[in-house]
Amino acid sequence: MSHNHDRSAKYKENSLTLTGAVAMGTGVMIGAGIFALTGQVAELAREWFPLAFLAAAVITGFSAYSYVKMSNAYPSAGGIAMFLEKAYGKTFMTAGCALLMYFSMVINESLVARTFGTYTLQLFDVEKGSWLVPALGVGLLFFAFIVNILGNKFIQTFSFFMAFIKIGGLALLAVGGLWASGFDFESISVAPENTTASGFLGAVALGILAYKGFTTITNSGGEIKNPHQNVGRAIIISIGICIAVYMLVAFAVGGNLTIDEIVQAKDYALAEAARPAYGQYGLWITVGFAIVATVSGVIASVFAVSRMLAMLTDMKLVPHSHFGMPGDIQKHTLVYTIVLAMLLTVFFDLSRIASLGAIFYIIMDIAIHWGVFRYLRKEINANAFILITAIILDVIVLGAFLIVKAQSDILVIYVALAGMAIIFAGERLFLRHYSTENEGEPHGT
Repeated sequence: MSHNHDRSAKYKENSLTLTGAVAMGTGVMIGAGIFALTGQVAELAREWFPLAFLAAAVITGFSAYSYVKMSNAYPSAGGIAMFLEKAYGKTFMTAGCALLMYFSMVINESLVARTFGTYTLQLFDVEKGSWLVPALGVGLLFFAFIVNILGNKFIQTFSFFMAFIKIGGLALLAVGGLWASGFDFESISVAPENTTASGFLGAVALGILAYKGFTTITNSGGEIKNPHQNVGRAIIISIGICIAVYMLVAFAVGGNLTIDEIVQAKDYALAEAARPAYGQYGLWITVGFAIVATVSGVIASVFAVSRMLAMLTDMKLVPHSHFGMPGDIQKHTLVYTIVLAMLLTVFFDLSRIASLGAIFYIIMDIAIHWGVFRYLRKEINANAFILITAIILDVIVLGAFLIVKAQSDILVIYVALAGMAIIFAGERLFLRHYSTENEGEPHGT
């Protein structure tokens, strides 16, 4: 394997501007979040669903603290994998949690791919649950694979333009929707009848998925200009932009549809909400934006996640096989990522994919905060109170989400537990095998 080290991932310093990093972060966030999750969040939080997005933003703000502090102290292309290694060393804890992040991002890609299929089919008279949804999703993932082979510069330019189109388009749709509703929010209420505490917190857990794209910015630490300041800035600006866009959209959807209508159309709620405001054109425009958002979201996400897996391979934290493929490690990790996302797209529906992603992501997030609190707090000058608050908020939200899922879809919890058991047990075996193989070499951090 070592002779392939010259084929490992290559990173260009100073190749990404602050604006480019923000475009990439918002590109990944707005890609999936709002199109796929508005209906699902409304299903759980009922009349309080805009508040669920707001609460998710607050929790994300606490979460972002650890990432901003770590990025400012140790900007690197490894992002989260590097943060975990700084905290836990080259252990199965680092590898396992980094893989949880990896899988939650791959799950996110299949969520976006299916969303692409669902929205695209709104233009045609196809019955719900058609096989065309996963087929279109797989097609999109294949397209993302081709684009990613074309290289870094192209992706940055592409993400940049797409992010502008998406943010502008969504804001426009939302304002039009608010106008059409006469600013009357019949399905949003301060005193909701049907919202339960666990339902609301469960909705917040899904809402967090709509913001988690900010973590992809940390993976670009090795390439952003002036990274010690700009990585943190890019994270804060991206989250700010997303909060504004999501709140506009939530109020527009809530102004045009009743809760039951939103839930009925939960996989394509935004398209449904555009009908009263813009009629048939509204539907076409929304679907157009959904296609732009999902396509660019998948491309940016695949780019970030295959880099992360390449980094883990370089760090000797995951096993790697070329399977006879030519090219460098990053090309191979790209292939694995796409194949895995395709399988998920074919076998899981939208709400199950979202639930799995939320569980994996929140657990990884807790591990990051705990690692910073326990081992790195003084080194990076982090505030203990904020770190503990971030952990408590994550635990409350995850607990509520698991309660909701245990009542409605226990299979998701079984799949999540089985997945985590396989990841951590596999890593334990691999690292034990790897360290005995390299007994003679200095090893560890």
